[in-house]
Amino acid sequence: MKLTAQRAQRLVAAAAAARKHAHAPYSKFRIGAALLASSGRIYTGVNVENASYGLTICAERVAAGNAVSAGERRFAAVAIVSPGAAMPCGACRQVLAEFGDCTVICADARRLGQMSVEPLSGLLPHMFRI
Repeated sequence: MKLTAQRAQRLVAAAAAARKHAHAPYSKFRIGAALLASSGRIYTGVNVENASYGLTICAERVAAGNAVSAGERRFAAVAIVSPGAAMPCGACRQVLAEFGDCTVICADARRLGQMSVEPLSGLLPHMFRI
């Protein structure tokens, strides 16, 4: 599935809308993610923090889990909206890599038009494969 500018904007908007539901009482760093599956469906996720900080779940992994739970197995793109347009962590990069070399869009929550667009393989050049 080709990622058009219109699809990218829709994905960023979905991630921004999802971000409002983030559970980030400790860091206050709210993140929303929207994943475009190869089927054309969009799945969202938010970061879910926990008092036991190691149990925190990133927005990208929540979105991936939602997509997989619905039967998706190929991802075309993911948009992440956060303060400062943060890139996905290494664990999220590896989880996304399980489902293909998707396009990663990172947008700043304060200026959604400011975004970076990169292939996942550029962010995780030596992904683990079996």
